Amino acid sequence: MAATPAPPATPPKPTWDPRKPDQPFPWLRPTIRIRLTLLYGGMFLIAGILLLSIIYLLAAQALRTGNEPLFKIVQFQSLKVTSNNCPGIATSDLSLAEFNDAINACMDHERKAALDNLLSRSLLALLGLAVIAFAFGYAMAGRVLSPLGRITRTARAVAGSDLSRRIELDGPDDELKELADTFDEMLERLQRAFTAQQRFVGNASHELRTPLAINRTLLEVHLSDPGAPVELQQLGKTLLATNERSEQLVEGLLLLARSENQIIERKPVDLAEVAEQAVDQVRTEADAKGVTIQGERKPSVIQGNGVLLERIALNLVQNAVRYNVPEGGWVEVTTDVQHGQAVLVVTNTGPVVPAYEIDNLFEPFRRLRTERTGSDKGVGLGLSIVRSVARAHGGHIAAEPREGGGLVMRVTFPV
Repeated sequence: MAATPAPPATPPKPTWDPRKPDQPFPWLRPTIRIRLTLLYGGMFLIAGILLLSIIYLLAAQALRTGNEPLFKIVQFQSLKVTSNNCPGIATSDLSLAEFNDAINACMDHERKAALDNLLSRSLLALLGLAVIAFAFGYAMAGRVLSPLGRITRTARAVAGSDLSRRIELDGPDDELKELADTFDEMLERLQRAFTAQQRFVGNASHELRTPLAINRTLLEVHLSDPGAPVELQQLGKTLLATNERSEQLVEGLLLLARSENQIIERKPVDLAEVAEQAVDQVRTEADAKGVTIQGERKPSVIQGNGVLLERIALNLVQNAVRYNVPEGGWVEVTTDVQHGQAVLVVTNTGPVVPAYEIDNLFEPFRRLRTERTGSDKGVGLGLSIVRSVARAHGGHIAAEPREGGGLVMRVTFPV
């Protein structure tokens, strides 16, 4: 009875801890909440004081205006009265009651006019203070939250594979500085991890290619011997085909690992020229399978790595030729610039592809109808490499079934 394999060991607990040691008086820490509270509370208090002062001055002026005498008696015997504010009482044929009613109406009118004037001026003052308060609040909030802008710019630079960038935020020890310091520590660990990955890819490239190249050389030397038995020659050819497949697998894995990162050094590359070179490389295989390659390739210049972009076109064209119909098949390869993007489209006839299997085609070692290793058409990394290289160039690849069978592969790149 075979022994039960032991469960995998628990991974070690990370020793990296971004937290700072506890301070003796945490309530004295100048946090963002306290700073914003003091800032906006003080601004509101100042705005309220200004508003009350203006209202007080306006009210005082209104009361002084309302207390001024509205009329004066210029002749007591004939009761001749003049008034600039109440012209209705400046007549001589009024009775005593009518005269008193006119005076009361005039006073009410003047009081209402003073209040209306006070209200309109207060609203204008409030509107002006609101505009000033919002302007100062916007400026002060931008000043307080400006470290977030530095963090965002650094994160965007890191997204472009510039892991050497650091925020190095100075200022008070608040939440934003803690976030920036934690982000810097994370970037340091990421840079070490990516450096180790690049070193591993370089070492693996040498260690894996060398023995395979030696095996290929030895097999080719033995196969060149005319006196070798037929069985030995057949075995050598089988081993040579297996070795070639292993070399393709190693090259594909290394290219897939390298293409996962962003492309730092970019040069102008014409997709039309890249597609033409890919078509020329596959032309012999297409003629042998009876597949016609057609399509118009217009100039589409982008910034990128020419070798990796050629790999995209080559993999797509090779797949379109290999996974085609036995007779009368065709492949259409076009390039163009549409809506500010460079587009490479590879369309081919072939077997009907269900829509639910489209996403599986981009997984490593995955082929149509879940076919994995053992196929003579490739190692199953072609579309995975295409997607990784496209992403490294800021592009996108989309596939959709073609009506009648086959696929339509559309790769877009920013110009």
